Amino acid sequence: MATHPDYPLLTAEEFLDIDFGERKAELDDGVIRMMAGGTARHAAVQANILIALARRLRGTGCTAYSADMATRTHGRSIRYPDVTVYCGRNGPENDELKAFDDPRIIFEVLSAGTARTDLRVKLDEYKALPSVDTVVFVDIAIERLRIVQRTGPNGWSDVGHDLPVDAHLPSLNLIIPHGEIFGRN
Repeated sequence: MATHPDYPLLTAEEFLDIDFGERKAELDDGVIRMMAGGTARHAAVQANILIALARRLRGTGCTAYSADMATRTHGRSIRYPDVTVYCGRNGPENDELKAFDDPRIIFEVLSAGTARTDLRVKLDEYKALPSVDTVVFVDIAIERLRIVQRTGPNGWSDVGHDLPVDAHLPSLNLIIPHGEIFGRN
C-alpha cells in the first residue's frame, strides 16, 4: 500500500506567486492541478469569443480577458476560464494584478478532459461569486451552448440548448451570434 505525504494546502496568494514557466496550472481547493493545452478547434472557438466580445465591449468600461487572466473563486482556488469579462478593472492600478475576483461573464469551452470539472466544480464556484451574471459552456463537439444565468439573489436559470442559439448576455446588453462563436459563417 502506497503512502501519500501530507502537503500543506496553498492559498490563492501563494499560488499566484509561483512561476510555472511555460506550464499552466490551476489551484483547486488548495491543490495545484496541472493543465494540458487545448486542441486547434478549442483555441479557435476561444479566440472567436474573445474577438467578438472585445469589439462589442470597446468603450463600455468592461474588458474581455483570455485564459491568461486568473479568476479567484475563493481563498484556495484560482481558475483560468477560457474567456472572462470584468467591468471597472481598466485602470492602471490593475495593470500588474494576476487575478480578479469579480467576473461578470464567464465562457468555458468544453473538452473531453475538462467537461466534468467545468460543469460541476467550477460552475459551483462561479455561481458563488456575487458578481457573476452569466456562465456560458461552449460544447465544441456538437456546437451547442449551455447558458447559466442569474435570475435573482439566489436563483439561476440553466438551459442546455439542443439547437444552435445565440449567446444573450443581458447584463452587458449584447448578443454573440452562434455562427460567430463557432466561426462556421
